[in-house]
Formats: sequence, structure tokens, C-alpha cells
Amino acid sequence: MMTDRPIVVAGAGAIGCFVGGTLAAAGRRVAFLGRPRVKTEIERFGLLLTDFDGSETKLDPGRLALSEDPAIFHSAGIVLVTVKSADTAGVADQIAQHAPQDAVIVSLQNGVGNVAVLRERLGDRRVLAGMVPFNVVGMGEGRFHRSTSGDIHVGEDDASTAAALSVPGLAMRASHDITGVQWGKLIINLNNALSALSDMPLAAQLANRDWRRLFADQMAEGLAAMRAAGITPVSATPIPSSWTPSLLRLPDPIFKLILGRTMKIDPEARSSMWQDLKQGRKTEIDYLQGAIIALAEQNNVDVPLSRRIVALIKEAEAAGKGSPRLTPQQVRG
Repeated sequence: MMTDRPIVVAGAGAIGCFVGGTLAAAGRRVAFLGRPRVKTEIERFGLLLTDFDGSETKLDPGRLALSEDPAIFHSAGIVLVTVKSADTAGVADQIAQHAPQDAVIVSLQNGVGNVAVLRERLGDRRVLAGMVPFNVVGMGEGRFHRSTSGDIHVGEDDASTAAALSVPGLAMRASHDITGVQWGKLIINLNNALSALSDMPLAAQLANRDWRRLFADQMAEGLAAMRAAGITPVSATPIPSSWTPSLLRLPDPIFKLILGRTMKIDPEARSSMWQDLKQGRKTEIDYLQGAIIALAEQNNVDVPLSRRIVALIKEAEAAGKGSPRLTPQQVRG
């Protein structure tokens, strides 16, 4: 697997460029499948990776293999899938057509349903689930900024794929319960929509108790739906998922102390859903809150706040004007 065959990033967006770029900077052979806009941007400016800790890495365009043609999969040893959830089926068909049969496919996407789609379309190929805990913001001119902390989790396998992919600055940990880890990330990702609706940086939003209470109430709905379905989410932090709603409701000074010990957040960190609204793209709301609503319907659990937030995001998508800059009271209705 880890011969001189390239690691191909299927989806050169914010996460794909940061992960692939970090691997390339560590000496791995990496190729990127991306849209024309990103390809042109990187060919012009190179790839600049910056981090919340102040570090930065610059890669010249000549060090990177960039293509819009899925034939770039032809010699892949590993394919890292980083496309939006709605594009999973399409990229799976491209992988099936062009990638070697023994290539390992690793999904580093939001949501909990992408691996099932990949496995359905890729037959008996090895497909592993993954979870990226940190945010990456595309800053323009080839710069991609990691704005929160955390290590990537990848499903445990006999080939030790997670360990083989780990490089300095990008730790990947094998998980024996990657499904639980993905549900744990989905619960945290419910805040993506609140960030998008508020137009506030994540750190500022989490510093506001009214917004945290809204997040806590939304998480409580999601956890209730999971309990009814027999799903146990695994937290990516030392704090169990079941404790998080109560912690979010704590007074500001106590919450700030706890957060500082468990996660580092850049003051200007933004959610990917906020970026999608800003750039007029369709969001992943159907794969986040939408997954909670589907689970709730299957198990007769009421989730009115989740439904309200889906409706507000879809209104913002249709308006095409970026974040509607709502208050917590307006979100609650």
C-alpha cells in the first residue's frame, strides 16, 4: 500500500488541500483531483498551509500533481475522499472506473452515510471510514488555514492504514469504533449551522451563553434520537458526548476554562457551512441535522429545533446572500 504509488486526494477543497498538502510537505507522493477554480488558484499561487499555532508551510506548484481528470486515480495506492457528501456517489463511480482494485479508499467526510455509499458502488474494494475533527478555511490565493485542533481518526484495519498515513503535523489514529466516532463528530457538527446562521466566528459564538444554550438544546435532541436508535457516540475530546449539553449551559468563566483544556480554536475560525452560504454553495445540512431528523423519525423522537434549523438554512441557501445574521432568539422562533 505505502509503496511509491501516490496518495490521491479526491476533492481538493479546504480539507483535501490541507490534508494532502501536509502529506506532500512530509515527503509523501500526493496527487489532487479538484475543480478548475482550485487547480488554477494553486497553479498560480502555490499551496500555503497555515495553522492556529502560527506555523506555516509553503509548497510550490511544481511539487503538486493537480488534475481535473479522474484518470489521475490510475496508479493510486490510497484515495482520500474529501468531497461534499452530495458528491460521494459521483466520485465513487470515478474511483471504480479508474483506480486500481487494490487501492485503499478512506472517507474523510462529514456525516455518517458516505462510507455506505462508497461501499455500495465500489464492491469488494477496501473502504475505511475516517473523521476529521478540525476546521480548515480557504483564505484565497492558495492559502488554507487550520483553525481548530484535533487528530484524524481512521477505522482500524490489518494494514495499519492510519499509522501509515500519519506524518508530523497530521496525526492519524486508528479507531476500533469509527462509527461511534463519526456520530460523535456529527453531534459537534450540529453547531456548523448555528455558525452559519449567526455570522459569528466559532470562538465568539462559544463565548456567548445564549448561543451555547441553543447548541446544547440541539445536541440534546440529537443524543435523544441516538439513544432511541441504540447508537453510542464516541467523543473526540476527553469530555463524553452525554456531558456536553450540560457543560455548554455553564456560566461563561467556567465554560471557558473547560474549553481551553480540551480544544484550541483560532479566534477567526468559521464553520464549513458558513463558508458554503458565503460562496453561494449548497450546504451539507441534509447530512447533519438531516441525519438526526431521519433517525428521530425512525424511532418516534420529536426534534423540533433540528427541523427549525434545517428550514432556516434552506431559506438562507435560497436567498443566496450569505449568513442571515440571526440572533439565538430568532433561531428559536
